[in-house]
Amino acid sequence: MFEPDKKSGGFVVTFPDFGYGVTQGETLEEALDMAQDLLKCTIADFIEADKDLPNPAKPKGKHYHQIGLPILEAMKVELYVTFRESGMRKAELARRTGIAKANIDRLFDLNHASRVDQVEAAFRALGKSLAVDVTDAA
Repeated sequence: MFEPDKKSGGFVVTFPDFGYGVTQGETLEEALDMAQDLLKCTIADFIEADKDLPNPAKPKGKHYHQIGLPILEAMKVELYVTFRESGMRKAELARRTGIAKANIDRLFDLNHASRVDQVEAAFRALGKSLAVDVTDAA
């Protein structure tokens, strides 16, 4: 949610679905960049705490903007959600993928540059596949 800051200008950004976290930007473009950083950090906190991510609520008004993550980070978030929903243990995911158990956590680490083939192997081990969708830029 991007709320205009009437006192000092710019925008204050929050993610109500997460219940905490706030950032700001002097312009909408800066606020969008800061929002992406906040989203990444907040999701990383949930992953590190081994917590389920909240389902995003539907936007309710003109102050809401959809924020995306870079593709590798988005894949890792989807992998984490799929893994949590599967009920599989990390040791089993490691066995099925052939990735060392000590390295499984890196597949969920948004700050680690995992190889796409390893992320793809993890999805396959969970009975899923990745698909690429190219659309026109907005």
